Amino acid sequence: MRYVYGPVPSRRLGRSLGVDPIPLKTCNWNCVYCQLGRSTPLTNERQEYVPREAILEEIKEALAHHRDDIDFISFVGSGEPTLHIGLGWLIRSVKAITPIPVAVITNGALLYRSDVQEDLLPADVVMPTVSAGSADLYRRIHRPHPETTFERLIEGLISFRTRYKGKLWVEVMLIRHLNDDEATLRALAKVLAQIQPDQVHIVLPERPPAEPWVEPADAEGLLRAEAILGPIAQVVHPFTNSIHLHDYATPEEAIVGIVTRHPMSEAQLIQALNRWSPEQVIAALRRLQAAGAVQPVERLGICFWAAADTVFP
Repeated sequence: MRYVYGPVPSRRLGRSLGVDPIPLKTCNWNCVYCQLGRSTPLTNERQEYVPREAILEEIKEALAHHRDDIDFISFVGSGEPTLHIGLGWLIRSVKAITPIPVAVITNGALLYRSDVQEDLLPADVVMPTVSAGSADLYRRIHRPHPETTFERLIEGLISFRTRYKGKLWVEVMLIRHLNDDEATLRALAKVLAQIQPDQVHIVLPERPPAEPWVEPADAEGLLRAEAILGPIAQVVHPFTNSIHLHDYATPEEAIVGIVTRHPMSEAQLIQALNRWSPEQVIAALRRLQAAGAVQPVERLGICFWAAADTVFP
């Protein structure tokens, strides 16, 4: 499948069927922590990047094979999913064919637009990102498209919250020496109080960040964030159980399918692809590297494997 993957285990969503309606790194943010590298160039235009009917057909096929293994259908994207102009149609179409709840993982930058709000209203869970309490820090972390300002992000989320009846879970990416000090977290807490999310999920850049200087907050920073952001905040660590890979015929297909969306270390790939031997996985990695399909990326003292098209300095 080209646009649907998984189910993959998630601490927040259980067994999640991922739906990727956007080409790699089609995004209006260029986050310093992004596991898919830099966004070059930035785009803020909503388009039919992928035929919506083709995406829906793959969702139907996945449901036919894995209906009992799926807790959520998640629109997440290799970029920003709300840039797909057919996202609302897709969400409504999925809701019409299955009772499985729908989640949208988004940066939230376009929620100031009424059409994007309308598109996301039928979703059961919407998960935007708010990692800064000021415009300056927002620009330093997310390096956004000029049209996606901090003011628009916050005003859009406040407006969306007044209309949205589902669950609003805000994600905070906590970066060492950038947004983990007391003053910065208190400013963020004030912004979150205006948005009034149901939950706040504190996450760390644990896959290869776009910029080599990015590091996850330490234990003290995490404790500080939980204390300041309040009782609705919790630290969410990545799930490490195996990914559903039965739809892939070869280790090469599985590796490309995984690292295009979630870069992994060699050890993580060997664990995830345990239907093949470690030797087969390593040999497949070498063949893919020689063919120019994947690339090694050194981050956080670990060698990760990512898609060759991703941009890491």
